[in-house]
Amino acid sequence: MSITKDIRPIHNEYCQQIIDIILPIQQKEFNVPVTIEDQPDLFDIETNYHNTGGGFWGGFVNGELAGTIALISIGHNAGAIRKMFVKKEFRGKDTGIGQQLLEELISYCRSAGIKDLYLGTVDKLAAARRFYERNHFKEIRKTDLPSYFPLMNADNVFYHLHIND
Repeated sequence: MSITKDIRPIHNEYCQQIIDIILPIQQKEFNVPVTIEDQPDLFDIETNYHNTGGGFWGGFVNGELAGTIALISIGHNAGAIRKMFVKKEFRGKDTGIGQQLLEELISYCRSAGIKDLYLGTVDKLAAARRFYERNHFKEIRKTDLPSYFPLMNADNVFYHLHIND
């Protein structure tokens, strides 16, 4: 059976599907103490991402939303990665959805003049951390984040990537 994959911008019509992917991964799979109330941005993707110079992308496998990634433009030719989640059954090299989502976001950054990407994650997400490190992100101390980086309460590990032209 052939697999069709597609990475594309997604908007408010996908809010519930996005929430249905993200919350179970955060709460059930990894026991991260975060609620939907902590993430009001997920109820209005267009206002919080697309209309601010960032974006929100979905990775689809055979038409099913399998993963997400988002970018907040934080000024200073910089951006913050948010909401990078892939359903368990679509993780890894078999589908490559996570890799394709990240590559799409970086391609957007190049076209938008974003030179520095930052992200925060949780120390217990070891596979996610390895993924970022394989993609040339460097772990940095919280104190090395720029003052304009929007911190999330749950995050305790931080990364930076300088994007080359």
